[in-house]
Amino acid sequence: MMSDGTQLKTWVSKGTKERFAAVARHQGISDSGLLKRLVELMLQTVGATDITGAVHASAKTARPTRLMVRLRPDDRVLLCERAAARGMPAATYVSALTRAHLRSLSPLPKEELLALKRTVSELGSIGRNLNHIARAANQGERVTGPGRDDLRAILRVCEGLRDHVKGLLAANLKSWEQGYAEPRT
Repeated sequence: MMSDGTQLKTWVSKGTKERFAAVARHQGISDSGLLKRLVELMLQTVGATDITGAVHASAKTARPTRLMVRLRPDDRVLLCERAAARGMPAATYVSALTRAHLRSLSPLPKEELLALKRTVSELGSIGRNLNHIARAANQGERVTGPGRDDLRAILRVCEGLRDHVKGLLAANLKSWEQGYAEPRT
């Protein structure tokens, strides 16, 4: 056995195995020796560039693999509940959860991500409006718009949105660790 080698196996019918063993005996070698010769001969007949091209082509066209998992009935119920709470099919939830675990990610489900994007968009609009007002005031123009009290109210809204987003992100992280954003009662 080679120190850097690995084993190559296959299953064949009993008749094929018997015929293969007869050919090996006829050549004075073991079944493994004949199989090794055949593999090496096949690899010699295929050009190295053909193999490299095939490896690169298969890597480019490879699609995500399917994985079958057996679950206990009570785990299946929990899986369906948690996936439904996130508005996701169970298989998509498992895929996201597995990817999150393997890559140390805390993914946001589509609905939560859209809510955050809308919040960021609204904050951007508020910022642009305040910027226009500040620019006009700095250029000595008469500003007719929000007064100090209005600006304080806008600031409180922005701080509230910031705190809400922080809470949403914290709840998301916690839900991926324990399964629910809040403990069930």
